[in-house]
Amino acid sequence: MITPVLDPSLSTPLYEQLYRQIRRDIESGVLSAGEKLPSKRALSAHLKVSVVTVEGAYGQLLAEGYLRSEPKRGFFVADLEPALAPAAPVPLREKTAPPPADAPRYDFATNAVDAAHFPFATWAKLMRQVLTKEDSGLLSAIHPQGVPALRAAIVDYLREFRGIDAHPGQVVVGAGSEYLTGILFQLLGREGGYAVENPGYRKFGRILSRQGALICPIPLDEQGLRVDALTWSGARVVHVTPSHHFPLGTVMPVTRRRELLAWAAAGEERYIIEDDYDSEFRFSGRPIPALQSLDAGERVVYLNTFAKSLAPSLRIGYMVLPSHLAERYRREFLLYSSTVPSFEQYTLARFLEGGHFERHIARMRVEYRDRKAALTACVKELGFPARLSGADAGLHMLLTLENGMEEGELVERAAAEGVAVYPLSAYWLTPPPEELPPTLIMGYARLEAEDIRQAFRRLKTAWGSR
Repeated sequence: MITPVLDPSLSTPLYEQLYRQIRRDIESGVLSAGEKLPSKRALSAHLKVSVVTVEGAYGQLLAEGYLRSEPKRGFFVADLEPALAPAAPVPLREKTAPPPADAPRYDFATNAVDAAHFPFATWAKLMRQVLTKEDSGLLSAIHPQGVPALRAAIVDYLREFRGIDAHPGQVVVGAGSEYLTGILFQLLGREGGYAVENPGYRKFGRILSRQGALICPIPLDEQGLRVDALTWSGARVVHVTPSHHFPLGTVMPVTRRRELLAWAAAGEERYIIEDDYDSEFRFSGRPIPALQSLDAGERVVYLNTFAKSLAPSLRIGYMVLPSHLAERYRREFLLYSSTVPSFEQYTLARFLEGGHFERHIARMRVEYRDRKAALTACVKELGFPARLSGADAGLHMLLTLENGMEEGELVERAAAEGVAVYPLSAYWLTPPPEELPPTLIMGYARLEAEDIRQAFRRLKTAWGSR
């Protein structure tokens, strides 16, 4: 049993001390490649620390590649040795590209939307208007925070539909959430660590860990991220998806939201990054007000994009900074140029101002509701125990199956029938609980209702017998 020496009197959180000592032992060879580490509970009992402390250390080591996890087996030291180079280079004329993998006929991915219903005619009309009205101004440099007209239109939309009271000076427009995440890391600093939901949207943690951030995975319960575990972690910044957790679909109730805000207010320089990635698509009642709308202490950064609501290829995202962070951004970050072309920004501004965005969302809610209904009906017709969850909002649902197959087998059998499905276990930073039943994430935005029915006919064949 490894026995790192942890000192609670230090300002460095215990999980960071544990992470650094295990990492040092791996780099020095004290822990060799393939060696199994103690389970989280065993190590926490041995060191007399909380399980959350060990989870934080193990999660960071996983994110940085020092550990690998195997479902139902545990954590193992990763092989850090670089792969050996071939003895001799292959002559150029003998190189052959591998054959492309066949794309699945039906794909339940969550990273796509229905492109066929994009309002091309309206968008083209607005583009022509921009060319006429803006003229040579399109060739001039624009404000690093984004075109004023777009930032004003975003503020008006957020006030009406998300309950957020902000001004255009707080808005920063950028080329997607990845770019904005990098800016946020520079703005908030790396000290104290960044907490992420576990399971959750893994790209956020990966981006920050590559920039040197300490990532701490935080477990969830039926109300969302556990604030008690967040407190134990010692992290200073937390990334959450409160309006529709990805991928579990949990909607964080107001009591938990207030607990989270109280956590932020209780410490110096604590911040919450609210990722509101698909809040427009709620199928029962109005969209739930944003967490930021409850924030009286200027601790919430609101992050959103138009990837789910319009199209990922637009690469237009934005964040709403607390006033004091917006002032600091203007002091220190205006050297950065805007990463979104002015032509697209002016067009999107007109799209919002003219009410086209609201009408498009209303139409797509109807379309996606039909697809959700088709998916629900198909699951009932599978002929073996299966259930859906997370159906009230968002563009994906969780499908839990009890037909005797593990997740890996379900995915492989579906692929053999030309259907791509995705395991829930892939979204854990730590090994998922052993008692977790086989569960798949079913995104339905890119599939028409009839395509969903056709796909499930194949899935019934794939999963109907061993």
